[in-house]
Amino acid sequence: MQNKTTNTLQAFWVGLGQLSAFCISIISTIILSRYFEKADYGTYRQVIYIYQTLLVVFSVGLPKAFSYFLPRQNMNQGKDIVSKINKILFLTGFVFSIFLYFGASILASALKNPELVTGIKLFSPVPMLLLPTLGIEGVFATLRKTHFIAAYNISTRILMLMAVTLPVILLGGDYKTAVYGWIVSSFLTFLFALYLKSLPYRNIEATKSVYSFKDIFAYTLPIMQASLYGIALNVANQFYISRYFGPEEFAEYSNGFIEIPFVMMITGAASTVLTPLYAKHLHVENGIKVITESWKNVLFKSALIIYPIVVFFMFYAKEIMLVLYGDKYLASGLYFNIAIVMNFFDIIIIGSLLFAMGETKFYARLFLISVLILWSVDFILVKLFINPYLIAISFVVLRIFRTFIFLSFIAKKLETNFYELFPLRMFAIIIGHALAVIVPIKIITTYYGLDVSLIIELNMSFVIFVMLLLLSQKIVGFNYLLTAKELIGSLKK
Repeated sequence: MQNKTTNTLQAFWVGLGQLSAFCISIISTIILSRYFEKADYGTYRQVIYIYQTLLVVFSVGLPKAFSYFLPRQNMNQGKDIVSKINKILFLTGFVFSIFLYFGASILASALKNPELVTGIKLFSPVPMLLLPTLGIEGVFATLRKTHFIAAYNISTRILMLMAVTLPVILLGGDYKTAVYGWIVSSFLTFLFALYLKSLPYRNIEATKSVYSFKDIFAYTLPIMQASLYGIALNVANQFYISRYFGPEEFAEYSNGFIEIPFVMMITGAASTVLTPLYAKHLHVENGIKVITESWKNVLFKSALIIYPIVVFFMFYAKEIMLVLYGDKYLASGLYFNIAIVMNFFDIIIIGSLLFAMGETKFYARLFLISVLILWSVDFILVKLFINPYLIAISFVVLRIFRTFIFLSFIAKKLETNFYELFPLRMFAIIIGHALAVIVPIKIITTYYGLDVSLIIELNMSFVIFVMLLLLSQKIVGFNYLLTAKELIGSLKK
């Protein structure tokens, strides 16, 4: 029991760091959206999009290698492993930077934005500085000191926020000013990351590990292959909207097509706890019953906390975009509405169970099929309908469909009923309760209005929404406060 709680606490620190980093990133986009012209902001986001897309290729799955190899070694051998992986990251980062600089014109042509040539070349030193920083999470998660990960993510994101936005605010300028800020913050992050990676192994003499460079690549290359399928799915929307609808539409899409990070924090913590539980009970007597009961219990608690929040965000998507980005990005509200539909299905933690079952090949194969379908469907949509919102919708529909296929496969393997894994009635009751509360609130605020600022209206609406949920929870047999208390209590232990 203690170990389970400890796992949850470790996941909490990782989730907290990711959530904080996301919030800081949002602040950056809010500031730049207001200070840049749409075309400049769209070009800036395209530069970042190219970097994040190619990062999966050039990182070669290496960040995952820390978590796999370090637990199998003592501290002396671990120091050798960290050194080996860092050397590869230095090399791939250098190659990545060279590729960006000399391939800038090809990438700009692919996205039909000539200004990207300058932007990509200016940005090209960043991969050489940031790739060696990868793997911090693996090192400190192995050592069960994930509070270092939270501290690293928060501090480096604050540094990047200041370096990117302060010159723009104080000195003005275009997207190039922000790119120079990226270079400065990347250099300082590079120094900090190298210090942290070496910190656990200070005063420890390195001993040659039994794992060679060949062993490391044998493990990481399949991970890169699976990651590429995932990236190919994620970039399909960005590619088609960027190429066929221009940087202004891409800017609206980039700001709006995001999920609620709070959801990923909860599911990440749950996944850390459930994976070893699933692996332990898959092949023991009555193990399937233990797995399904645990699965349903986690789904219920997650849905009870997450679904009402998702419903509220859906009804106030445009208002949230207005508060965050201003009138120029009102259209981002529809993208936001489309994206957060996925949060209803994110609570179904499929990967943990599939990996515990050893079904990684099926997992990768279905993602490959999804890639082929999505890119084909999106191409047809842009040719027939010329509507960027349909591109976003196709991504969401395919993701939901893929979730159902995974669930059907798991149900068959476990020889259990599909609805044991997908309690539709329970989900419907939770969503129905949230809808019954939010609809009258939305009607009143829309048609009668409140003589207050938009941000105050949002806060008041949310407080009223929560209060009415709590007052009416006995009608549907829920206890939101108890569920939240259990969740927070387990994280504090």
